[in-house]
Amino acid sequence: MEYNKPALTADNVILRINAESGLDILLIKRKHPPFEGMWALPGGFVEEQETAQTAAIRELQEETGITGLNPIFFGFYSDPGRDPRGWVVTAAYMIIIYQDVTIEPGDDASEAVWFNTGVLPELAFDHKKIISDALRMIKEALQTIQKQGQFFDTQFTLAEIQRIKTSFMQ
Repeated sequence: MEYNKPALTADNVILRINAESGLDILLIKRKHPPFEGMWALPGGFVEEQETAQTAAIRELQEETGITGLNPIFFGFYSDPGRDPRGWVVTAAYMIIIYQDVTIEPGDDASEAVWFNTGVLPELAFDHKKIISDALRMIKEALQTIQKQGQFFDTQFTLAEIQRIKTSFMQ
């Protein structure tokens, strides 16, 4: 029996703690169709002989110039029609950083910009849902973070945790 196979992509939710605005997210402006000129998460297609996580890291570097981050998987998105090019499933990855990083758009990105999570532009694909799910997951985890001072592999100070919590109350 033969089975149809979806294409696989990897998308990155890169969040940054910002002393003034709370929590920011890194978005890229798409240089090519579909959704040319719209904002999206950094990401792209997984190549043969590559894991989804390796693709997430590679795409982050190609589209933003950021290296040295190791985003953590948090979910698959497979709604039919999520990508106008066909049947595409994405593996979503996330990381929270608290240091400034240099961003330099490249590859499929004409711009790479930090946006406050409370004021997002119109987004391509189903990236609004992916971001919403990531933020909901963080909000739910904040209860245990306060006790442990840790989220994924990142250690935070109490002041940084409070800034994250405050950003959800805006």
